[in-house]
Amino acid sequence: MRTPQISFEFFPPQNLEASFRLWDTVQVLAPMDPRFVSVTYGAGGTTRDLTRDAVATLHKSSGLNVAAHLTCVNASKAETLAIADQFAQAGVSDIVALRGDPPKGQGAFQPHPEGFANSVALIEALAATGRFNIKVGAYPDRHPEAASQSADVDWLKRKIDAGATEALTQFFFEAETYFRFRDKCAKAGIDHAITPGILPIENWKGARNFAIRCGTVIPSWVEEAFGKAVRDNREDLLATALCTELCSDLIEGGVDKLHFYTLNRPELTRDVCHALGVVPQVSLENVA
Repeated sequence: MRTPQISFEFFPPQNLEASFRLWDTVQVLAPMDPRFVSVTYGAGGTTRDLTRDAVATLHKSSGLNVAAHLTCVNASKAETLAIADQFAQAGVSDIVALRGDPPKGQGAFQPHPEGFANSVALIEALAATGRFNIKVGAYPDRHPEAASQSADVDWLKRKIDAGATEALTQFFFEAETYFRFRDKCAKAGIDHAITPGILPIENWKGARNFAIRCGTVIPSWVEEAFGKAVRDNREDLLATALCTELCSDLIEGGVDKLHFYTLNRPELTRDVCHALGVVPQVSLENVA
């Protein structure tokens, strides 16, 4: 089995304890030599400043290639592009451009009166600066707001045409879900990289709720397996095995890049990477 290139998603800390957790996560996963790490942008833009600070700090102190999330929520075009400029000035050239989720209680997404109407408009503006490599989201299972999976594919094509260079998918439970989506994208003329997003399941209840909210289909066998594992206190063992099997199936199907949603809890992601043959890169000066 070929060893994949990997990347990791972190979220910005909102208190001192979370700051230590993020740094511990970086220390555990950075030796895996990820091609990039990304830092999320909270729903409703709630972590805008925290994301900016975390991105700048990680870029400066870790030596990692850091991609900053940027959304259209609760900001004017000028404000959003000013944040992008701050990323560029900090040496960050990769942006994950997203529409973003509305603030809690708002219901459907409502563009800022002077803001970007959607992710395509944001991508076009970022591409026009010529300063960024732009990554975008993709949905192997139908997005809750999409009329159909074909509509998801069409929208991804628009994002690629607007200037995006890579898509990172929402998580999914079965490799065939990704392969079907990849084939539909290829038929639609999308020839850019579509990197599978992988969620190692640290907590089944939380993962299940998240899957329901974002439209990820939960196969009945996964539901049953985790139900039994939780009762038998074998949740971590099952999660590691299923995530490793999913990644192996993807690699056997031609995937050479994987993007892990770490939730700032690195141990399960590390164990899966080790199982896939991704091992810490030891520098010569650290060899006795």
